[in-house]
Amino acid sequence: MRTLMQIAEDARRSKYAVAKLGTNDKNRGILAIADTLMAHADEIIAANRIDIENGRAAGLNDGLIDRLMLDEKRIAGIAEGCRQVAALPDPVGEVLWMHKRPNGLNIGQKRVPMGVIGIIYEARPNVTVDAAVLCFKAGSACILRGGKEAFQSSMCLTRLMRAALAAEGLPENAINLVEDTSRDTATQMMKLNGYLDVLIPRGGAGLIRSVVMNATVPVIETGTGNCHVYVDATADLEMAKNILVNAKCQRPSVCNAAESLLVHKDVAEKFLPMAAEGLAPDHVAIHGCPRTMDILGDSIAPATDEDYGREYLGYEISCKVVDSLDEAIEHINRFNTGHSECIVTRDYDASQRFLEEVDAAAVYVNASTRFTDGFEFGFGAEIGISTQKLHARGPMGLTALTTTKYIIYGNGQVR
Repeated sequence: MRTLMQIAEDARRSKYAVAKLGTNDKNRGILAIADTLMAHADEIIAANRIDIENGRAAGLNDGLIDRLMLDEKRIAGIAEGCRQVAALPDPVGEVLWMHKRPNGLNIGQKRVPMGVIGIIYEARPNVTVDAAVLCFKAGSACILRGGKEAFQSSMCLTRLMRAALAAEGLPENAINLVEDTSRDTATQMMKLNGYLDVLIPRGGAGLIRSVVMNATVPVIETGTGNCHVYVDATADLEMAKNILVNAKCQRPSVCNAAESLLVHKDVAEKFLPMAAEGLAPDHVAIHGCPRTMDILGDSIAPATDEDYGREYLGYEISCKVVDSLDEAIEHINRFNTGHSECIVTRDYDASQRFLEEVDAAAVYVNASTRFTDGFEFGFGAEIGISTQKLHARGPMGLTALTTTKYIIYGNGQVR
Protein backbone atom coordinates (compact mmCIF):
# COMPACT_ATOMS: atom_id res chain seq x y z
CA MET A 1 0.00 0.00 0.00
CA ARG A 2 1.40 3.38 -1.02
CA THR A 3 1.48 6.07 1.63
CA LEU A 4 -0.23 9.38 0.98
CA MET A 5 3.12 11.07 0.36
CA GLN A 6 4.14 8.37 -2.13
CA ILE A 7 0.83 8.86 -3.93
CA ALA A 8 1.35 12.63 -3.91
CA GLU A 9 4.84 12.25 -5.42
CA ASP A 10 3.56 9.82 -8.08
CA ALA A 11 0.70 12.17 -8.99
CA ARG A 12 2.95 15.22 -9.15
CA ARG A 13 5.35 13.44 -11.52
CA SER A 14 2.46 12.08 -13.57
CA LYS A 15 0.75 15.44 -14.08
CA TYR A 16 3.32 16.56 -16.63
CA ALA A 17 2.84 13.40 -18.69
CA VAL A 18 -0.95 13.73 -18.55
CA ALA A 19 -0.84 17.42 -19.50
CA LYS A 20 1.10 16.57 -22.68
CA LEU A 21 -1.41 13.96 -23.88
CA GLY A 22 -3.38 14.84 -26.95
CA THR A 23 -7.16 14.62 -27.13
CA ASN A 24 -7.11 11.32 -29.01
CA ASP A 25 -4.88 9.68 -26.41
CA LYS A 26 -7.03 10.92 -23.53
CA ASN A 27 -10.19 9.71 -25.25
CA ARG A 28 -8.58 6.36 -25.97
CA GLY A 29 -7.82 5.93 -22.29
CA ILE A 30 -11.33 6.93 -21.18
CA LEU A 31 -13.00 4.58 -23.66
CA ALA A 32 -10.73 1.78 -22.48
CA ILE A 33 -11.86 2.50 -18.91
CA ALA A 34 -15.53 2.28 -19.98
CA ASP A 35 -14.99 -1.04 -21.75
CA THR A 36 -12.99 -2.46 -18.85
CA LEU A 37 -15.66 -1.56 -16.29
CA MET A 38 -18.36 -3.23 -18.36
CA ALA A 39 -16.22 -6.33 -18.92
CA HIS A 40 -15.63 -6.65 -15.16
CA ALA A 41 -19.12 -5.71 -13.92
CA ASP A 42 -19.46 -8.95 -11.94
CA GLU A 43 -16.19 -8.24 -10.16
CA ILE A 44 -17.31 -4.70 -9.30
CA ILE A 45 -20.68 -5.89 -8.00
CA ALA A 46 -18.99 -8.53 -5.84
CA ALA A 47 -16.75 -5.87 -4.26
CA ASN A 48 -19.72 -3.56 -3.84
CA ARG A 49 -21.69 -6.33 -2.12
CA ILE A 50 -19.07 -6.40 0.64
CA ASP A 51 -19.50 -2.64 1.13
CA ILE A 52 -23.29 -3.00 1.24
CA GLU A 53 -23.10 -5.77 3.84
CA ASN A 54 -20.64 -3.78 5.94
CA GLY A 55 -22.82 -0.67 5.60
CA ARG A 56 -25.95 -2.43 6.77
CA ALA A 57 -24.04 -3.95 9.68
CA ALA A 58 -22.83 -0.45 10.60
CA GLY A 59 -26.40 0.87 10.58
CA LEU A 60 -26.29 3.04 7.44
CA ASN A 61 -29.75 4.35 6.57
CA ASP A 62 -31.55 3.42 3.37
CA GLY A 63 -30.57 6.68 1.68
CA LEU A 64 -26.84 6.05 2.20
CA ILE A 65 -27.20 2.41 1.16
CA ASP A 66 -28.85 3.61 -2.06
CA ARG A 67 -25.94 6.00 -2.73
CA LEU A 68 -23.51 3.17 -2.11
CA MET A 69 -25.14 0.50 -4.23
CA LEU A 70 -23.85 -0.56 -7.66
CA ASP A 71 -25.67 -2.92 -9.99
CA GLU A 72 -25.41 -3.69 -13.70
CA LYS A 73 -27.63 -0.73 -14.63
CA ARG A 74 -25.60 1.74 -12.57
CA ILE A 75 -22.30 0.37 -13.86
CA ALA A 76 -23.63 0.74 -17.41
CA GLY A 77 -24.57 4.32 -16.53
CA ILE A 78 -21.07 4.99 -15.21
CA ALA A 79 -19.55 3.55 -18.40
CA GLU A 80 -21.91 5.66 -20.53
CA GLY A 81 -20.80 8.71 -18.56
CA CYS A 82 -17.21 7.86 -19.49
CA ARG A 83 -18.15 7.63 -23.16
CA GLN A 84 -19.92 10.97 -22.99
CA VAL A 85 -16.82 12.56 -21.49
CA ALA A 86 -14.73 11.09 -24.30
CA ALA A 87 -17.17 12.58 -26.83
CA LEU A 88 -17.01 16.08 -25.34
CA PRO A 89 -14.78 18.78 -26.82
CA ASP A 90 -11.39 18.97 -25.09
CA PRO A 91 -11.16 22.33 -23.27
CA VAL A 92 -7.37 22.11 -22.87
CA GLY A 93 -5.56 24.42 -25.26
CA GLU A 94 -8.62 26.50 -26.15
CA VAL A 95 -7.59 30.12 -26.73
CA LEU A 96 -10.25 32.27 -25.08
CA TRP A 97 -9.13 35.54 -26.61
CA MET A 98 -6.16 37.26 -28.21
CA HIS A 99 -5.55 40.92 -28.88
CA LYS A 100 -2.72 43.17 -29.94
CA ARG A 101 -1.48 45.94 -27.66
CA PRO A 102 -0.27 49.32 -28.95
CA ASN A 103 3.32 48.22 -28.23
CA GLY A 104 2.96 45.29 -30.62
CA LEU A 105 2.57 42.54 -28.00
CA ASN A 106 -0.05 39.92 -28.82
CA ILE A 107 -1.59 38.88 -25.49
CA GLY A 108 -4.06 36.02 -25.13
CA GLN A 109 -5.56 33.63 -22.62
CA LYS A 110 -5.85 29.89 -23.02
CA ARG A 111 -7.20 26.96 -21.00
CA VAL A 112 -4.61 24.69 -19.37
CA PRO A 113 -4.76 21.74 -16.94
CA MET A 114 -4.96 22.30 -13.19
CA GLY A 115 -2.17 19.81 -12.46
CA VAL A 116 -3.11 17.54 -9.55
CA ILE A 117 -6.72 17.56 -8.39
CA GLY A 118 -7.71 16.04 -5.06
CA ILE A 119 -11.23 14.76 -4.38
CA ILE A 120 -12.49 13.82 -0.91
CA TYR A 121 -15.87 12.11 -1.01
CA GLU A 122 -18.07 9.73 0.94
CA ALA A 123 -20.20 6.68 0.15
CA ARG A 124 -20.48 7.27 -3.60
CA PRO A 125 -18.38 4.74 -5.56
CA ASN A 126 -19.54 6.23 -8.87
CA VAL A 127 -17.62 9.38 -7.93
CA THR A 128 -14.41 7.32 -8.13
CA VAL A 129 -14.93 6.92 -11.86
CA ASP A 130 -16.61 10.25 -12.59
CA ALA A 131 -13.80 12.19 -10.93
CA ALA A 132 -11.02 10.12 -12.48
CA VAL A 133 -12.18 10.41 -16.10
CA LEU A 134 -13.06 14.10 -15.84
CA CYS A 135 -9.67 14.94 -14.37
CA PHE A 136 -7.94 12.81 -17.01
CA LYS A 137 -9.82 14.45 -19.92
CA ALA A 138 -9.03 17.85 -18.39
CA GLY A 139 -5.33 16.93 -18.54
CA SER A 140 -4.76 16.51 -14.80
CA ALA A 141 -3.75 13.73 -12.45
CA CYS A 142 -6.04 13.03 -9.52
CA ILE A 143 -5.80 11.82 -5.94
CA LEU A 144 -9.06 10.27 -4.77
CA ARG A 145 -9.91 9.75 -1.12
CA GLY A 146 -13.26 7.98 -0.73
CA GLY A 147 -15.05 7.04 2.45
CA LYS A 148 -14.57 3.74 4.21
CA GLU A 149 -18.18 2.80 3.39
CA ALA A 150 -17.30 2.41 -0.31
CA PHE A 151 -13.73 1.22 0.15
CA GLN A 152 -13.97 -2.19 -1.58
CA SER A 153 -15.91 -0.74 -4.51
CA SER A 154 -13.51 2.16 -4.96
CA MET A 155 -10.47 -0.13 -4.72
CA CYS A 156 -11.86 -2.40 -7.43
CA LEU A 157 -12.84 0.47 -9.71
CA THR A 158 -9.47 2.20 -9.34
CA ARG A 159 -7.53 -0.98 -9.99
CA LEU A 160 -9.52 -1.56 -13.18
CA MET A 161 -9.09 2.03 -14.38
CA ARG A 162 -5.35 2.03 -13.76
CA ALA A 163 -5.05 -1.30 -15.58
CA ALA A 164 -7.02 0.07 -18.53
CA LEU A 165 -4.69 3.06 -18.85
CA ALA A 166 -1.57 0.92 -18.51
CA ALA A 167 -2.84 -1.46 -21.21
CA GLU A 168 -3.12 1.54 -23.55
CA GLY A 169 0.42 2.73 -22.75
CA LEU A 170 -0.91 5.69 -20.77
CA PRO A 171 0.24 6.87 -17.31
CA GLU A 172 -1.61 4.80 -14.70
CA ASN A 173 -0.51 7.20 -11.95
CA ALA A 174 -2.88 9.71 -13.45
CA ILE A 175 -5.48 7.98 -11.23
CA ASN A 176 -4.65 7.38 -7.57
CA LEU A 177 -6.74 6.19 -4.63
CA VAL A 178 -5.77 6.79 -1.01
CA GLU A 179 -6.18 3.38 0.61
CA ASP A 180 -6.00 4.66 4.17
CA THR A 181 -9.50 5.94 4.98
CA SER A 182 -8.65 7.26 8.44
CA ARG A 183 -9.47 10.84 9.40
CA ASP A 184 -5.74 11.54 9.67
CA THR A 185 -5.16 10.99 5.96
CA ALA A 186 -8.06 13.29 5.10
CA THR A 187 -6.51 16.00 7.27
CA GLN A 188 -3.09 15.44 5.71
CA MET A 189 -4.60 15.64 2.24
CA MET A 190 -6.10 19.03 3.07
CA LYS A 191 -2.57 20.32 3.66
CA LEU A 192 -0.72 18.88 0.64
CA ASN A 193 0.59 22.27 -0.44
CA GLY A 194 3.05 21.86 -3.27
CA TYR A 195 1.34 18.66 -4.41
CA LEU A 196 -2.37 19.40 -4.76
CA ASP A 197 -3.36 22.30 -7.00
CA VAL A 198 -6.98 22.17 -5.86
CA LEU A 199 -9.08 20.06 -3.47
CA ILE A 200 -12.77 19.35 -4.04
CA PRO A 201 -14.92 17.86 -1.26
CA ARG A 202 -18.03 15.97 -2.35
CA GLY A 203 -20.36 14.72 0.35
CA GLY A 204 -22.40 15.77 3.34
CA ALA A 205 -22.38 19.05 5.18
CA GLY A 206 -19.91 17.83 7.83
CA LEU A 207 -17.30 16.75 5.29
CA ILE A 208 -17.60 19.93 3.25
CA ARG A 209 -17.40 22.14 6.34
CA SER A 210 -14.33 20.26 7.60
CA VAL A 211 -12.49 20.71 4.30
CA VAL A 212 -13.40 24.38 3.95
CA MET A 213 -12.35 25.14 7.55
CA ASN A 214 -9.14 23.08 7.66
CA ALA A 215 -7.62 22.99 4.17
CA THR A 216 -4.53 25.05 3.39
CA VAL A 217 -4.67 24.11 -0.31
CA PRO A 218 -7.17 25.85 -2.62
CA VAL A 219 -10.70 24.41 -2.31
CA ILE A 220 -13.75 24.38 -4.57
CA GLU A 221 -16.76 24.03 -2.28
CA THR A 222 -19.44 21.65 -3.50
CA GLY A 223 -22.65 22.01 -1.63
CA THR A 224 -25.32 20.31 0.31
CA GLY A 225 -28.75 20.72 -1.22
CA ASN A 226 -31.60 22.25 0.71
CA CYS A 227 -33.67 22.67 -2.46
CA HIS A 228 -37.16 24.21 -2.61
CA VAL A 229 -40.22 23.83 -4.80
CA TYR A 230 -42.43 26.94 -4.68
CA VAL A 231 -46.00 26.56 -5.97
CA ASP A 232 -47.16 30.02 -7.03
CA ALA A 233 -50.73 31.33 -7.03
CA THR A 234 -51.08 30.78 -10.80
CA ALA A 235 -49.45 27.34 -10.92
CA ASP A 236 -50.82 24.43 -12.89
CA LEU A 237 -51.46 22.33 -9.79
CA GLU A 238 -51.26 18.95 -11.49
CA MET A 239 -47.89 19.95 -12.96
CA ALA A 240 -46.80 21.18 -9.53
CA LYS A 241 -47.74 17.87 -7.95
CA ASN A 242 -45.77 15.90 -10.55
CA ILE A 243 -42.71 18.13 -10.16
CA LEU A 244 -42.85 17.91 -6.36
CA VAL A 245 -43.17 14.12 -6.30
CA ASN A 246 -40.31 13.73 -8.76
CA ALA A 247 -38.07 16.23 -6.97
CA LYS A 248 -38.69 14.68 -3.56
CA CYS A 249 -39.22 10.97 -4.18
CA GLN A 250 -37.39 9.83 -7.31
CA ARG A 251 -34.10 9.62 -5.45
CA PRO A 252 -34.28 11.39 -2.08
CA SER A 253 -30.69 10.66 -1.06
CA VAL A 254 -29.08 13.05 -3.57
CA CYS A 255 -28.26 16.74 -3.25
CA ASN A 256 -30.66 17.93 -5.97
CA ALA A 257 -33.72 16.35 -4.32
CA ALA A 258 -36.30 18.78 -2.96
CA GLU A 259 -36.26 19.21 0.82
CA SER A 260 -38.83 21.99 1.23
CA LEU A 261 -42.21 22.91 -0.27
CA LEU A 262 -43.58 26.46 -0.31
CA VAL A 263 -47.19 27.05 -1.36
CA HIS A 264 -48.93 30.38 -2.04
CA LYS A 265 -51.89 30.93 0.30
CA ASP A 266 -54.32 31.33 -2.62
CA VAL A 267 -53.84 27.69 -3.70
CA ALA A 268 -52.85 26.07 -0.41
CA GLU A 269 -56.32 24.70 0.43
CA LYS A 270 -56.47 22.92 -2.91
CA PHE A 271 -52.84 22.01 -3.50
CA LEU A 272 -51.67 20.73 -0.11
CA PRO A 273 -54.06 17.74 -0.13
CA MET A 274 -52.89 16.97 -3.67
CA ALA A 275 -49.26 17.17 -2.51
CA ALA A 276 -49.91 14.91 0.48
CA GLU A 277 -51.65 12.40 -1.80
CA GLY A 278 -48.70 12.42 -4.20
CA LEU A 279 -46.14 11.95 -1.42
CA ALA A 280 -48.15 9.28 0.44
CA PRO A 281 -47.03 6.21 -1.57
CA ASP A 282 -43.45 6.87 -0.41
CA HIS A 283 -44.58 7.63 3.17
CA VAL A 284 -42.99 11.08 3.12
CA ALA A 285 -43.14 12.72 6.55
CA ILE A 286 -44.21 16.37 6.36
CA HIS A 287 -42.99 19.04 8.79
CA GLY A 288 -45.39 21.94 8.33
CA CYS A 289 -46.18 25.47 9.44
CA PRO A 290 -49.40 26.09 11.43
CA ARG A 291 -51.40 26.78 8.25
CA THR A 292 -50.12 23.55 6.70
CA MET A 293 -51.15 21.68 9.84
CA ASP A 294 -54.62 23.30 9.76
CA ILE A 295 -55.16 22.11 6.19
CA LEU A 296 -53.62 18.62 6.40
CA GLY A 297 -54.43 17.71 9.99
CA ASP A 298 -52.75 15.93 12.88
CA SER A 299 -50.44 13.77 10.76
CA ILE A 300 -48.25 16.83 10.12
CA ALA A 301 -45.38 17.53 12.51
CA PRO A 302 -44.75 21.18 13.42
CA ALA A 303 -41.89 22.72 11.43
CA THR A 304 -39.08 24.68 13.06
CA ASP A 305 -36.35 26.86 11.56
CA GLU A 306 -34.09 23.82 11.89
CA ASP A 307 -36.50 21.83 9.72
CA TYR A 308 -36.59 24.58 7.08
CA GLY A 309 -32.78 24.61 6.92
CA ARG A 310 -32.29 20.85 6.90
CA GLU A 311 -31.10 18.57 4.11
CA TYR A 312 -33.12 15.45 4.93
CA LEU A 313 -31.67 13.07 2.30
CA GLY A 314 -34.67 10.82 2.94
CA TYR A 315 -38.44 10.68 2.85
CA GLU A 316 -39.10 13.88 4.80
CA ILE A 317 -39.95 17.40 3.68
CA SER A 318 -40.65 20.77 5.27
CA CYS A 319 -43.65 22.79 4.15
CA LYS A 320 -44.77 26.40 4.54
CA VAL A 321 -47.71 28.40 3.26
CA VAL A 322 -46.56 31.87 2.16
CA ASP A 323 -48.54 35.04 1.51
CA SER A 324 -46.64 36.20 -1.56
CA LEU A 325 -43.85 35.65 -4.05
CA ASP A 326 -41.78 38.10 -2.01
CA GLU A 327 -42.14 35.92 1.09
CA ALA A 328 -41.24 32.80 -0.88
CA ILE A 329 -38.07 34.38 -2.27
CA GLU A 330 -37.12 35.75 1.14
CA HIS A 331 -37.64 32.34 2.76
CA ILE A 332 -35.60 30.54 0.10
CA ASN A 333 -32.71 32.99 0.28
CA ARG A 334 -32.67 32.64 4.06
CA PHE A 335 -32.70 28.86 4.27
CA ASN A 336 -31.29 27.52 1.00
CA THR A 337 -27.76 26.28 0.43
CA GLY A 338 -27.30 27.92 -2.96
CA HIS A 339 -27.97 24.71 -4.88
CA SER A 340 -31.22 24.39 -6.88
CA GLU A 341 -34.60 26.13 -6.57
CA CYS A 342 -37.85 25.77 -8.50
CA ILE A 343 -40.96 27.88 -9.09
CA VAL A 344 -44.12 26.40 -10.61
CA THR A 345 -46.14 29.22 -12.17
CA ARG A 346 -48.02 30.41 -15.24
CA ASP A 347 -47.15 34.03 -14.47
CA TYR A 348 -44.23 35.17 -16.66
CA ASP A 349 -43.39 38.15 -14.47
CA ALA A 350 -43.31 35.95 -11.37
CA SER A 351 -41.02 33.47 -13.12
CA GLN A 352 -38.61 36.22 -14.15
CA ARG A 353 -38.50 37.71 -10.67
CA PHE A 354 -37.79 34.25 -9.25
CA LEU A 355 -34.97 33.69 -11.75
CA GLU A 356 -33.43 37.08 -11.00
CA GLU A 357 -33.84 37.27 -7.22
CA VAL A 358 -33.28 33.72 -5.96
CA ASP A 359 -29.61 33.21 -5.05
CA ALA A 360 -28.72 29.70 -6.19
CA ALA A 361 -26.50 27.91 -8.68
CA ALA A 362 -29.50 26.58 -10.63
CA VAL A 363 -32.98 28.16 -10.74
CA TYR A 364 -35.87 26.40 -12.48
CA VAL A 365 -39.22 27.47 -13.89
CA ASN A 366 -41.70 24.59 -14.13
CA ALA A 367 -39.15 21.76 -13.94
CA SER A 368 -37.80 19.43 -11.27
CA THR A 369 -34.64 20.28 -9.35
CA ARG A 370 -33.47 16.73 -10.10
CA PHE A 371 -32.05 17.98 -13.40
CA THR A 372 -29.13 19.75 -11.69
CA ASP A 373 -26.61 17.18 -12.81
CA GLY A 374 -23.66 17.20 -15.17
CA PHE A 375 -25.06 14.28 -17.17
CA GLU A 376 -28.45 15.99 -17.59
CA PHE A 377 -26.80 19.30 -18.52
CA GLY A 378 -24.82 17.57 -21.27
CA PHE A 379 -21.45 17.68 -19.49
CA GLY A 380 -21.05 13.90 -19.30
CA ALA A 381 -20.03 12.91 -15.80
CA GLU A 382 -19.65 15.65 -13.21
CA ILE A 383 -17.18 16.32 -10.43
CA GLY A 384 -19.84 17.83 -8.18
CA ILE A 385 -22.24 20.75 -7.82
CA SER A 386 -20.41 23.91 -6.78
CA THR A 387 -22.43 26.24 -4.55
CA GLN A 388 -19.70 28.86 -4.30
CA LYS A 389 -19.30 31.83 -6.60
CA LEU A 390 -15.57 31.88 -7.39
CA HIS A 391 -14.13 29.90 -10.31
CA ALA A 392 -17.03 27.47 -10.75
CA ARG A 393 -20.74 27.39 -9.91
CA GLY A 394 -23.34 24.68 -10.48
CA PRO A 395 -22.59 21.30 -12.10
CA MET A 396 -18.84 21.11 -12.66
CA GLY A 397 -17.79 19.50 -15.91
CA LEU A 398 -14.57 19.62 -17.86
CA THR A 399 -14.23 23.37 -18.21
CA ALA A 400 -14.48 23.85 -14.43
CA LEU A 401 -11.49 21.53 -14.00
CA THR A 402 -9.16 23.68 -16.06
CA THR A 403 -7.43 26.94 -15.27
CA THR A 404 -6.01 29.55 -17.61
CA LYS A 405 -2.67 31.07 -18.48
CA TYR A 406 -1.74 34.18 -20.41
CA ILE A 407 0.27 33.72 -23.57
CA ILE A 408 2.26 36.66 -24.94
CA TYR A 409 3.93 36.94 -28.34
CA GLY A 410 6.50 39.68 -28.87
CA ASN A 411 9.23 40.68 -31.30
CA GLY A 412 11.82 42.11 -28.97
CA GLN A 413 9.74 44.49 -26.84
CA VAL A 414 11.31 45.71 -23.58
CA ARG A 415 9.72 47.87 -20.92
